[in-house]
Amino acid sequence: MKLLVIRFSSIGDIVLTSPVVRCIKEQLAGAEVHYLTKKAFLPVMQAIGHTDKIFAIEKDISEVIEDLKKEGYDFVVDLHHNLRSMQVKNALKSKSAAFPKLNIEKWLLVNLRINKMPGIHIVDRYFETVKSLEVKNDGKGLEYHIPANEEIELSTLPATHQNGYTGFVIGANHYTKQLPAHKIISICKKLNAPVILLGGKSDETKALQIEQACGKLVYNACGKFSIHGSASLVKQAKKIITHDTGLMHIASAFKKDIISVWGNTVPAFGMYPYLPGTHSHIIEVKGLNCRPCSKIGFKACPKKHFKCMEEIDEENIVKFIME
Repeated sequence: MKLLVIRFSSIGDIVLTSPVVRCIKEQLAGAEVHYLTKKAFLPVMQAIGHTDKIFAIEKDISEVIEDLKKEGYDFVVDLHHNLRSMQVKNALKSKSAAFPKLNIEKWLLVNLRINKMPGIHIVDRYFETVKSLEVKNDGKGLEYHIPANEEIELSTLPATHQNGYTGFVIGANHYTKQLPAHKIISICKKLNAPVILLGGKSDETKALQIEQACGKLVYNACGKFSIHGSASLVKQAKKIITHDTGLMHIASAFKKDIISVWGNTVPAFGMYPYLPGTHSHIIEVKGLNCRPCSKIGFKACPKKHFKCMEEIDEENIVKFIME
């Protein structure tokens, strides 16, 4: 068979598709697996492996649709399930299946606090798209392969961090999914042990503030490394503290012990760490009648109080790291 898997974005979501791609490749004898994504996520796509060809777009499917038509796919695995992926399927006219996005269930949880979510991880929902092909989850978890030339040598880090550190992923796509800087500073000071701040260029200002407040035990790696370099630092950390973001899922791929901190979003959406290390923990403020306020996030707390992050138990995070 020749199959096309579709997932346009983002870092974490693409990493979460890795078990499906692997199982298709390994369980369907002689299968040729192609993948359609956005060009911005090509490095991530290449890191999950098990594909024979990758197509990528900047914005519109018109950039690749004629090339896709020439491939003659037997089956399209739609793991994005949006208007763009529907346009691809309509153009290709191949057999297909799309994963259930559960938009109604998410709306009920966000707007009425009625939880009708199925209680399974999104990875297992992804596998429903290949059920008709008799492809099953092998239970091996996520994959992320760092190119050898982008592995970070610990000897290049400050001497204080060469013998071990905690990785702290300080950013996320939306403000309401992030701990405020003063909370991160407080946690780092209570740990009183080497910490590496992880994130992208958008996190540099916040990271500098934290680094200056905490001193030499905190090393600011935000914006200094590629996604593979950051993944390498995640891989070599003793433990990871992270928000609901892409590096959380990369940490899961390496089976790290993860302390995941949740703000306006909730694990019930099915995006919690998938098969991480055995000493992983979810930290959240339960019982808030305003949470979840979104399935994605906001630039600021709609209620102005930001209790979902301001009331996070710092001592609990420190305890789990120091265990």
